Amino acid sequence: MELVKQSKLLKVIIMSKGYERIKSCIDCIRKKTDFKPEVALVLGSGLGEYGNNLEIEAEINYKDLPDFPVSTVSGHEGKFLFAYIEKVPVVIMKGRVHYYEGYSMEDVVLPIRIMGLLGAEILILTNAAGGVNLSFKPGDFCVITDHISLAIPNPLRGENLTELGPRFPDMSNLYDRKLREEISKVGKELGIPLKEGVYMQCMGPSYETPAEIRALRNLGVDAVGMSTVCEAIAAGHMGMRVSGISCITNMAAGILEQPLNHEEVQEVANRVKKSFEKLITEIIKKTTEAK
Repeated sequence: MELVKQSKLLKVIIMSKGYERIKSCIDCIRKKTDFKPEVALVLGSGLGEYGNNLEIEAEINYKDLPDFPVSTVSGHEGKFLFAYIEKVPVVIMKGRVHYYEGYSMEDVVLPIRIMGLLGAEILILTNAAGGVNLSFKPGDFCVITDHISLAIPNPLRGENLTELGPRFPDMSNLYDRKLREEISKVGKELGIPLKEGVYMQCMGPSYETPAEIRALRNLGVDAVGMSTVCEAIAAGHMGMRVSGISCITNMAAGILEQPLNHEEVQEVANRVKKSFEKLITEIIKKTTEAK
């Protein structure tokens, strides 16, 4: 009986380690700002300039937080911005970290969990993605309706952090239907055409092969990238309302007769950034009004 008690106690200690790590980062942030966000926004590859012209209340570099992963990818600056967008308090992740950089899934979703515990109830995920759907073209925006996560480890693997959510969270409405409806309305009001589709996160950092893309299309995938899905799962586990928008920066491998490169991703993202900024600003305004 005593061994059983010790075993249960050990499980509680192991389970709480992850939460203590999150809490230590939050305590560090709270020493610098008491800003309470309503919305969390993650800026994808090539979209980082969105935060340059905002009313910034506080700015915290990832490197200043204890045991916090730091992005190593061009176009991902590496800081939290606390700002007002249309009078809505928002925490912005300017630069994400990726699984392909060598970090664990716990590291990759740490920022999402921090933003949720800081108070954000809505999460808007953005990314640069490859178009798998043949009707897509570079420069399109795709609202994510669902995802496929079969190519990456689940971020909830291991001992469940009961402080954050249940052991077996439901994912049937992960990309919140009402948020998607609001985003669709915003796109129509602004005259910005929006596609819809299923997104798949692959491990990277190499791009997918033409054969892999053909297989993904047969699975029902419309856009593919190297982020977002794990973040959405972690946020859904916490009870956050999640939405995702992909900027289609290139057609996936084998569709066009040209090699893929990261410069193309950034070039297309730069070309559409004004439309993206208008879209995100209005989405934040409208979704918080409607909640």
